[in-house]
Amino acid sequence: MAATPRKLSSKEVAALVGNLMESSEPMSMSNGQEVRSYAFGENDLNLLGDYHALRIINERFCRTARDVFLPMLRLQPRISSFPPEVRSFDDYRSSQDNFVSITASRIEELRGNQMIVIPPPFISLLTDSYYGGQIRHIKTTRTEFTATEQRVIELVTERLNVALQLAWRDLMALTFTVVSREESMQFASFVDGEDMIVNCSFMVQLPGTEPASFDLLYPLQTLKPISSQLRSRMQSDFVDDDRTWREKLERAILSIPLTLSARLCEPEVPLRQLMQIQPGDVLPVQLSDSVELLIEGQPFFEAHPGERGGQTALNLVKRRMRG
Repeated sequence: MAATPRKLSSKEVAALVGNLMESSEPMSMSNGQEVRSYAFGENDLNLLGDYHALRIINERFCRTARDVFLPMLRLQPRISSFPPEVRSFDDYRSSQDNFVSITASRIEELRGNQMIVIPPPFISLLTDSYYGGQIRHIKTTRTEFTATEQRVIELVTERLNVALQLAWRDLMALTFTVVSREESMQFASFVDGEDMIVNCSFMVQLPGTEPASFDLLYPLQTLKPISSQLRSRMQSDFVDDDRTWREKLERAILSIPLTLSARLCEPEVPLRQLMQIQPGDVLPVQLSDSVELLIEGQPFFEAHPGERGGQTALNLVKRRMRG
């Protein structure tokens, strides 16, 4: 039975059209045309270098944002980040459907803005799952969100901003305050169309269905004041690690069951005698005053056998030194 062909998304169509347009341009090196000079460092696209610090921030955001979707999905999905991409806002807007969830937030410390873009199918999936439905994509041709979906958008975006603050705190303390919400790209008053933005895309792995995605957008001008920090190899200035995670790890390790055994003696018996042993036979042995206590088969203590409270017991007298 032949599989039904999957329709391309608007992003995939835009990428294919862009590649076709690029491939139709003549190659200057192959036909001997004059090569244009280029001065490194004059282009805003290189302002943030390899985005090392921003990549680290996005990776941390992936870990903290898992809890955001827990109440809706009843599980912590795996979230992965794509490398940050610098592009014009018009280019980004043309690659998106007109009907999307747009949440703009103010970053007071940088005197700039940030925007969260979530596709409607992901919003519908979260809403349906939040109220007891299955985790599945729902196809829709609507042009506006319901009141219930708008409430889910508020919950998700506010918690994503909190997770984003935690991800940024090692580089600098930022606060993200929601200032507006829109449902159409035409009314997104984020930046001018020709202005450059930094597009951070994230993929949410979902059980039994296709992954979902959402985007975080920063104006390039907003990140310019900290461009040197974003190019640096960021290290954490915080020494207070996640104690909850460390405590859980410690409890898990301390709960591992271990087998303790005592080696009372090691008699030497000829093979002829062992071959003649039958059930009920008595094998005489000589017990010493000192026995070995083994943990998972490894000797750790020397002990003296005895009795305490009516039960056989071992008195640990010496710890074995392990080489």
